[in-house]
Order: sequence, then C-alpha cells, then structure tokens
Amino acid sequence: MGKLVVSLDGVVIKEVQITKDKTTLGRRPYNDIVIDNLAVSGEHAVLQMVGADVFIEDLNSTNGTYINGKAIKKQLLADNDTVEIGKYKIKFQLNNSADYEKTMILKPGAGAPAHLGLNSSFGSLTGATPIGPATIKVLTGAAAGREVALTKVVTTLGKPGVQVASITKRPTGYVFAHVEGQHRPNVNGIPLTGESIALRSGDLIELAGTQMQFVQG
Repeated sequence: MGKLVVSLDGVVIKEVQITKDKTTLGRRPYNDIVIDNLAVSGEHAVLQMVGADVFIEDLNSTNGTYINGKAIKKQLLADNDTVEIGKYKIKFQLNNSADYEKTMILKPGAGAPAHLGLNSSFGSLTGATPIGPATIKVLTGAAAGREVALTKVVTTLGKPGVQVASITKRPTGYVFAHVEGQHRPNVNGIPLTGESIALRSGDLIELAGTQMQFVQG
C-alpha cells in the first residue's frame, strides 16, 4: 500500500510499511512508529487506511504535525508528501506500480465546479478494475440533479470537519466507508455501524446533510 521513510538531517533512520488500518506515531514505546525525541509527543499522530487512501491526523500534539511545511489537523496523504515532526522528516511513498492521481479535500468556500458542489472532492486512482459503471446522483441541496460517474478506484466526498466518506471500486463491487466525522453517514436511513458496507444499485446515502443515490449499470 505505502511506506514511511523517516529521516533526520538527511539521514534515513528507518522505513516502515503501512499494513494496518491504524498506525500510531509518537515518543512512547507502545506506538507502531517510535521516535524517541522530546520534540515528539507521547502520542503524536495516527495514520489511517481507508480503501486505497491513507490519512494522517495530529493527536493534539505539543509541537504539531506539518505536511510539506504546512500545519495540519487531518489530511489525505499523496505520494511523496513529507510529514514534518520536530526535526524529523517522514516521506510517504506509494510502493506499487499504480499511478495515483489525488485530489485533495477542498475546504468550505473553495468551490468545486467540476465536482458535486458540496465542498467535496474526489481522490482517484487510475487503472480501474473492469466492473459495471456506476454514478452518484445528488438528490438534495444546491447540487441537486447532478450526476458524477465513479470512474476512479477511490472517490472521496463530504465536508471536512463534518462528515467525510469514500466509495472504493473493488473487483466485487463498490464499497462505502466512513472516513471522518463524529456522526456516521446513513445508507437507506440506517447509520453505518461498521467501517464499510457494500453498495447496491438504488441505495440512498445521506452525507453531511445531503441526500444522494448510488446507481450501478
């Protein structure tokens, strides 16, 4: 899926493969990635895999977590992003042959004329598995009536800080997963209880106050 290359002053200290749904990083010895330095909090950050995506979230650390020089709270990682914690630099690298083309989650007000207009965005991975085509139809809100074809392997949508979810295209079909937000999205009026659910044509999704329908075929 991906790996982290940890370096200090240009010298690589360790390389860590991301294989778990959640990977913790911090100074305490029970973390998955231990960086024994006073600039690093005991529980500094966590990486979470959702489908083909890897998110990193700062755990209210003392000195903060930076990506490419910018302080973040939670962000989707792209190939070759550099995470900075204290004097340590951690490069995220995708270690497969697929060509990733990521679109970052837009902040409210940024506008997304090419997308749903829900302050949403669509992370994508080329080389899609040949299964039946599918679309998302927006039923309510300012973008009502729009349709978006799910041509990429991973589509990420929602409102950061409110609710974010992903739809992953797998060989067996499409899978809907909760990514971010205190409240889980609804599928056919029922809150998502597990990490993900297989979608069927006609399923109704309610995400960040907007209703949409998954249509396949």
